[in-house]
Amino acid sequence: MFLVLFLINLQYNNKVMDITPYILKDFKPFTLHSTIEEVKEFFNTTTFNHFPIVEKDKLVGLISETEIQGLNEEEKEIGYYQYLFEFFSVEEEANILDVLKEFASNQTTIMPVLNLKNNYIGYYDVIDVLHTYNETPFFNSNGAVLLLEKELRDYSISEVSQIIESNNGKVLGVFVSETSATSVKIMVKFDSQNINEIIQSFRRYEYQVLSNHKDDSFLEDLKDRSNYLQKYLNI
Repeated sequence: MFLVLFLINLQYNNKVMDITPYILKDFKPFTLHSTIEEVKEFFNTTTFNHFPIVEKDKLVGLISETEIQGLNEEEKEIGYYQYLFEFFSVEEEANILDVLKEFASNQTTIMPVLNLKNNYIGYYDVIDVLHTYNETPFFNSNGAVLLLEKELRDYSISEVSQIIESNNGKVLGVFVSETSATSVKIMVKFDSQNINEIIQSFRRYEYQVLSNHKDDSFLEDLKDRSNYLQKYLNI
């Protein structure tokens, strides 16, 4: 789940995207007095794999569906099983990348949100947070997309931006799709009328261009040379 790193331009209407409107309060959190039966019934009727336990507006922890299904004493209160609680949350001011990182780190579909007083104010649903990406330039803007590979030690997001912008292009987003001990693969989306120039610039900076593009004069030249060689060999 989310085993990739997002480095996407999250500027929307010249502001950093605000995801606080996605904070939900549809379901009340459990309390320490909620019974095992009540908690099981909740998980049986929702798609969450965790849900928070709150006492006096303070987050006590979260219980997972997996843990609760292993308990048989239906009438017992969940407070007796605090050793099973997990604890994770995000602050109300957290940006979308930090929120997604917490979702991934905790393998969860729900994320409790705390205000500056550390009071519980609601939760994020992972589906809602992922849908916000549809509002970013990376997804909703027209542009060219390159799949590139570079040695990890030499990779720099600022260099990628500089290469595009020096050719009068505008970076719409960068997505790091794969990393290894020696290399990194990235997907770059940009707006430009000089796609070929940008492709050739990346090659000059020793990026491998893994995707094919009709505007790539280098590949067209290789194709022409290959065709010429084939004709020569057939003589």
